[in-house]
Amino acid sequence: MSIQTRAQGLQLSIEDSLRGTLALGLLEAEGASLEPLPAEFEVERERLCARLASHYAGKQPADIPGVAETRALFHRLDIDPTKTRPSSEALLRRVLQGKGMPQVNPIVDVCNLCSLEHQLPLGLYDRDVVKGAVRVRVGRENEGYPGIRKQWVNLTGRLLLEDDGGPFGAPTSDSRRTAVTEGTRNALVVVFSPTERASDLSTALERIADLLTRHCRTSIAAVRVLQ
Repeated sequence: MSIQTRAQGLQLSIEDSLRGTLALGLLEAEGASLEPLPAEFEVERERLCARLASHYAGKQPADIPGVAETRALFHRLDIDPTKTRPSSEALLRRVLQGKGMPQVNPIVDVCNLCSLEHQLPLGLYDRDVVKGAVRVRVGRENEGYPGIRKQWVNLTGRLLLEDDGGPFGAPTSDSRRTAVTEGTRNALVVVFSPTERASDLSTALERIADLLTRHCRTSIAAVRVLQ
């Protein structure tokens, strides 16, 4: 799929200490439909879950392509990925346990499919709630936020996204403040990748754009890769 976007989107910067370790993909989508996902998407989701369960039954997650690289990124950031799991691995473990994928709302479900498929953790946010430019950095002492389905997400020493309102996202668990809801029309997607997988980011972003366009009827406003 060829993505046509405006040249300038949300401003995003990476802390100098993370350069050479982290690559990021960013996508902005506008005008999402509030209609339920079509049956075509359900078929696509079930097919992916069945394929993963068949190919990787009995294997340790670390032996599955993409998982080890993301775990290595966490280790380089002094985060234990067996205690604080990347969101992409958490989805994979759920599928391999026969629990299937969670069904939340159309935008979230589409992006979860892409995260599972490419084994890259991503953050998904209501674009209209994000305030000003976004910065990617390591969390300071006692930083955190109320999380989605969690009372408090500790961000001390962990990778995070912040806007003018403070920290709001991470490759493990996102904040309630910027969460995508049933009424979200404009979305921001940030894909976190180790630098050795930076070449996979464009493919993952194209896949996200394709699914959001086909199933959520969005238009893609901006896409770019930073490293």
